[in-house]
Amino acid sequence: MTPTTGRLIAVLLALAMVAAACGDDDGDGEAITRIAISGSSTVEPISARVAQAFHDIPANSSVAIAVDGPGTSDGFVLFCNGETDISDASRAIKQAELDTCLANGVEPIEIKVAIDGLSVITSVNNDMVSCLDFGDLYALLGSESVGFDTWSDADTLAAELAADGLGASHAPYPNVTLVITAPGEESGTFDSFIEIVLAGIAGERGTEPEPRLDYQASPNDDVIIDGVARNGTSLGWVGYAFYINNTGAVKALEVDGGEGCVAPTPETIASFDYPIARPLYIYVNKARLDAKPRLVDFVDFYLGGAGLVAVDGAGYVRLTAEEQASWKANWESRTVGKVDG
Repeated sequence: MTPTTGRLIAVLLALAMVAAACGDDDGDGEAITRIAISGSSTVEPISARVAQAFHDIPANSSVAIAVDGPGTSDGFVLFCNGETDISDASRAIKQAELDTCLANGVEPIEIKVAIDGLSVITSVNNDMVSCLDFGDLYALLGSESVGFDTWSDADTLAAELAADGLGASHAPYPNVTLVITAPGEESGTFDSFIEIVLAGIAGERGTEPEPRLDYQASPNDDVIIDGVARNGTSLGWVGYAFYINNTGAVKALEVDGGEGCVAPTPETIASFDYPIARPLYIYVNKARLDAKPRLVDFVDFYLGGAGLVAVDGAGYVRLTAEEQASWKANWESRTVGKVDG
């Protein structure tokens, strides 16, 4: 999270608390509508920017919006319990989560809002590595890598992967300390890394499709950036916005998904040429719309020009105009459930 985003979210939370302290009206007799948004720390900067822009319009002074980002999975727990109106997500909702929501009377409307390039990062001082393929990432970060304290500890595993045609084309690795700081299991960024990078190779190897468990895990992207920046031969991963807003401290490695090394850029992420590109979503509780008409106004606002500006400001990549129109139509039809796969 950038300092600007942190201040913005703090302002929104303060506004929500002030509204609560003032009772159920805005001082002019108009009832306060409270909108609660929680979930992905990756999507949080987008939602926070939209919420601030919405609140800045005088006609919306009676709407108090709280935004926080404990992680996609934790956000869905709150959402499916009926504790929030909108759930930010850096992955699509899982079927089990959808079933829980529906059983609790929560009807999720899925809306894709942007594209992210999950960025593999290291210290700006690390000039020994510039590109890794999925096999390399599995050798260094996968479930078989527990106990590897140096990059070169992964050389033997990398040789096995290469012999089986599973990548690891950038081994042998330097004989330097390997310090990993990355998202924890409450994060959609954790789930996306497993799904896109690790699961295929884990399936071939018959191993657990999860990262090694002996690394510094955090739901806080600032903690991840700091951990990677402080260690000269570090490794980790974050959403693209957190990398691009911290290029003085960390650098992104190119990633080879089978078509050569590709750096994360707005262009390569938008085209999905960058192999760890992924969609970002919000989920709206349809069951709340009749009781909270201003929630409808806010989502309409989110899917208009303000949302596009927020995506740009947060450092992510816009959907194509065709995709934007398709997801806006999905919202307007109030379609409940999984749409995107």
